Amino acid sequence: MLMSTLLFSAVPTSVQYPRRECASTVNDPTQPSLLAGFDLGSPLPGTPHMAGQLPVARVVIDSAIPHLDRPFDYLVPAELDDAAQPGVRVKVRFGGQELAGFLTERLEHGEPGVKLQPLGTVVSPEVVLSAPVLATARAVAERYAGTLWDVLRAAVPPRMARVEKEDFMEQEAVPSGDSSGASPGDPPEGLEPPVGGHDAPTDVPAADGHAEQISISGVGGPPALDALHSPLLAEYEGGAHFAAELAAGNSPRAVLSAVPNRPGHWPALLLEAALAALESGRGALILVPDARDLNRLCTLLTERLGTDGYVRLSAEDGQTPRYRSFLKAARGAASLVVGTRNAAFAPVKNLGLAIIWDDADSSHAEPRAPYHHAREVLLLRSEVEKVGMLVAAPGRSAEAQRLIRSNWAVELRANRSLLRAHAPRVIAASDEFEQNRDPMLHAARLPAAAWREAKRALEHGPVLVQVARTGFMPALRCERCRTSARCQACTGPLALKDSREAPSCGWCGQSAAGWSCTECGFMRLRAASIGADRTVEELGRAFPNVNVVAATGAKPIYQVPDVPALIVATPGAEPIAENGYAAVLLLDGDRMLSREALRTGEEVLNRWMGAAQLARGQKAAPGMPGGGTVVLAGEPSEPARALIRFDAGSYADAELAERRELKLPPAVRTALVKGPAATADKFIAALGFGDEVRMHGPVLEDESEHRWLLFYSYAEGPAVTKKLRSLRASFSAAKEPILAIRVDPDGIL
Repeated sequence: MLMSTLLFSAVPTSVQYPRRECASTVNDPTQPSLLAGFDLGSPLPGTPHMAGQLPVARVVIDSAIPHLDRPFDYLVPAELDDAAQPGVRVKVRFGGQELAGFLTERLEHGEPGVKLQPLGTVVSPEVVLSAPVLATARAVAERYAGTLWDVLRAAVPPRMARVEKEDFMEQEAVPSGDSSGASPGDPPEGLEPPVGGHDAPTDVPAADGHAEQISISGVGGPPALDALHSPLLAEYEGGAHFAAELAAGNSPRAVLSAVPNRPGHWPALLLEAALAALESGRGALILVPDARDLNRLCTLLTERLGTDGYVRLSAEDGQTPRYRSFLKAARGAASLVVGTRNAAFAPVKNLGLAIIWDDADSSHAEPRAPYHHAREVLLLRSEVEKVGMLVAAPGRSAEAQRLIRSNWAVELRANRSLLRAHAPRVIAASDEFEQNRDPMLHAARLPAAAWREAKRALEHGPVLVQVARTGFMPALRCERCRTSARCQACTGPLALKDSREAPSCGWCGQSAAGWSCTECGFMRLRAASIGADRTVEELGRAFPNVNVVAATGAKPIYQVPDVPALIVATPGAEPIAENGYAAVLLLDGDRMLSREALRTGEEVLNRWMGAAQLARGQKAAPGMPGGGTVVLAGEPSEPARALIRFDAGSYADAELAERRELKLPPAVRTALVKGPAATADKFIAALGFGDEVRMHGPVLEDESEHRWLLFYSYAEGPAVTKKLRSLRASFSAAKEPILAIRVDPDGIL
């Protein structure tokens, strides 16, 4: 200790060491860069020779992590120069592992100050991600506060290598109207979505069912308008002008509620609009909700255009057929693409018109993140690519009505004379006249009016019976006190699968043979709701000599012959009758309307009108039987009155006006934030929105999760979703728990 003290004291504290000045610090007071004098543009030691022109590849990698939702730059080796084109699949090194991705751009320089790694491999030289589709995917990710890769996962189907070796262009030519002049090997030009294109509406300035094929020379010689046998669009106010605008190469936008019982019905109507776009030398895209509607549409297209006149794009067809159809569209082998939900991203060359049928159907909503809706994807795509759009449906959604009210689209209206000529007669079983004739109306599930019409119609053809639920008795209750029957093990709802088995729990499956009511102790059950299977049994006893068939999602039937039969179906699973149904019975109307939700009336009316579309017209159409009727069982309501008038537009307009007053969607936009309580509350506090955004919460989801609901205007939409995306990326980078964010979620209110 003494020695160390002596050593330290021997050093004089006042010694001044000479200061050595650097030339750079003398003239420049700032701190010099540690990288000064190094060539940042040179490749890493040991890397192969890089491409001479545009040596930097910008890549979107396969990662759903929010803070990695951005492109990364890589150097292109000389041997990959030709194959590494924008739109191809690649593999790159990232974070010590090899990840898949899409090459989106080739650049002269990368980000300054960043050492770039070489591009790994080009999986395939096939260009599968076009510039317009990429721009649409970016717009969708921004609108729904999601990641770009989640959208691209839905937009581009998985690769099937052997399909890429097939030559689709051998006997088919690229449409002559493709002004881009691009071929599958040409790199697409960069394209960004327009500023404010997410929500800002813009101003908008019109066949009989013969099976004769329309000649399309390859796909490059679209049919002339005079080849269309029946101008169905011209029967709607503004329809002829809409078709003429499309044929002239313009991009009109319209909303249409289809008149039932037309020759060829709605598929012929959509085909006529698509052919008008093809006449201008452009492509067309048609979306339908499910396989039933897709099969019906494809049947007509095959009859009119042939199998080579269009491309069918659906995940239900399997991965190989789906990828084959996708490549046909990407290579320009077909100008007309039809499909379901994710076909909204189909790479149609020189797209001129996008059509969606029955946009209110829940099948159009993607169940995976970012939970986009096909209608909104097409709206964004119409802005990005400046193409026309047609929203057609048996009814009218509030979102479609908003497009009309905001002047983004025009309405193609059917006048009353057209409806009277083709719509079926609608009978309300609960009106005063029927109440006087049927004293048991209040207690009967099948009113006397429905029984009479069914008996009469069965002499002329099949009868459709729409019921609310599938199964036998999907819900039970105590016979004495009417308390809902719940499982004693997990409190799940009890149901009866058939008349021979004991009731069982719908959650855990446990049998409840010895059930007793927890409120009154009674041991007998009654049906709280009756499903399709039970209805089949009841109708079989009421009509003993008639074939009774069930058509549900679990037992799908797509078409029935024109013979007397009772077809019991759940909403959305109704099969098509060859010449239309002689009668349609809409049961369980009160039960369907009793569900407490914001969109209950709108959804029920759409289901009713979808079923009514399948009935024969009251007056016989050329070549078809007439006398069709629709019987509605249920108490009087606004949706029922709209069905009687076949006026879904007025009902949607009244709903939209009411929601504007209450500031509820779709008059405003919404966002749902859900996650661990502490993180969700911290996230909401960090958003820092003012009075322009209403926040409701937190709602306790369970013991550890909070849910917040945000309401904001369409004008504030881009700013809100941008803030949601950026803040979630910041939380992700800080390793906070991942939060679930859903923009414009359905079924929340």
